Amino acid sequence: MTAEEKITLRLPAKSDYLDLIRLTLYGVATKVGFTYEEIEDMKVAVSEACNNAVLYAYAGRADSEPAGEMEVSFLRAGEALSIVVRDEGDSFDAASVAQRAEPLHGKSIHDIQAGGLGLYLMQALMDEVEVRSEKGTEVVLTKRLVKSGEMA
Repeated sequence: MTAEEKITLRLPAKSDYLDLIRLTLYGVATKVGFTYEEIEDMKVAVSEACNNAVLYAYAGRADSEPAGEMEVSFLRAGEALSIVVRDEGDSFDAASVAQRAEPLHGKSIHDIQAGGLGLYLMQALMDEVEVRSEKGTEVVLTKRLVKSGEMA
């Protein structure tokens, strides 16, 4: 995979397709040179981003309407891999969600509300997370390749 290559999957926004996205990520990230542990972190982060599209982007649609779609792109830029998860459903204001989020330090797992961990997990597992919400939502997850001998 060269610096200019881009692989894009366009899929129905259904949880049935998350395995296909994770398998594609595994194949791409292996070719780039990421370790097993780094790939597992990326798989968790991309699963969270895709789950948000599946659960929230098209939640307001009637059952009779066709399923919405999500697009997942894998882009290599130098020593980094970016995964872009895009939907055309309902947008949300990521900045205000992050501002309202309570710190997790000192809380037990039972005190944390479901649905509040996705963005936190993405930020903890990736080097960079960018959320754009104009028409739909676009989440850009970036992981930089650290060569052995370099400090993370």
